[in-house]
Amino acid sequence: MIDRYHLRYFLAVIDHGTFSRAAEACNVSQPTLSVGVAKLEKMLGQPLFRRSNRRVELTQAGTLLAEQARRIEAGFLAAERAVAGSAAAETIRLGVLGTIAPGWISRVLRAHRVTGGERLELYEGRERDLSDRLASGRIDVALTIVRAGAGAHDVVAEEGYAMALPAFHPLAGRARVAAEELASEAMIVRRHCEALADTSRHFTARGVRPFFAARTASDERALRYVREGLGVTLVPQSFASDGVACPRLDGFDLTRTLGLVYAPHRDAAALRGSALVRAVEQLAQSPG
Repeated sequence: MIDRYHLRYFLAVIDHGTFSRAAEACNVSQPTLSVGVAKLEKMLGQPLFRRSNRRVELTQAGTLLAEQARRIEAGFLAAERAVAGSAAAETIRLGVLGTIAPGWISRVLRAHRVTGGERLELYEGRERDLSDRLASGRIDVALTIVRAGAGAHDVVAEEGYAMALPAFHPLAGRARVAAEELASEAMIVRRHCEALADTSRHFTARGVRPFFAARTASDERALRYVREGLGVTLVPQSFASDGVACPRLDGFDLTRTLGLVYAPHRDAAALRGSALVRAVEQLAQSPG
């Protein structure tokens, strides 16, 4: 018979990446945790992890079990809260796409604080990372790009991209600029931008090969570089802020759809009633 601790050990390895860190999180020794996972594999008749010196990966059987294990553990937690009279607030693990404007996140957190409710555990990452974490149940919902074929989701906003220029730039007052007009400008590379390859193709096709003044994975730093006149960069339209003008780039019509994507192991209808989703809905009403 599968006991709850078997599933807890199994999920801990997924969440923490190694048996040693999983054992620490579960407050047991590593041999104890390893034996528990081995018992679970023996009961199911197949391995759940591919083990190597560097990392632990789920097998196909492990991937299938992970979704069900998350549902079972969520049921246990819900029962415990009900018996305890909901004394302990539910924790929602929210993934946030790294390229969402910092101001948006501030507004969501502010609205959530006002409405109150469940505790939030935030994880920031790239689109692929968030997708993997949703599938494996390591997060409950993600504020990210919604692609075709996404599971349960709610659209928050649609936006295009624009060139971030310092407010004192001669082209800052324009509604649109052409790539050719920026040929002499230094560029700031946002390494994590999902539109990076499209941007490169756009400028290369027009014979523009700029000097790259900086490369960064921090949007706040990229915007600081722009404000100080180090260079210009392509950003989502919502990045317009004090000291940064964002005219559209002629001929660059790429857009992105942002929304909440729910993990398969979570009840999307229940999450839609949470304070978190209500806070994001306020963002949807006025995303600028």
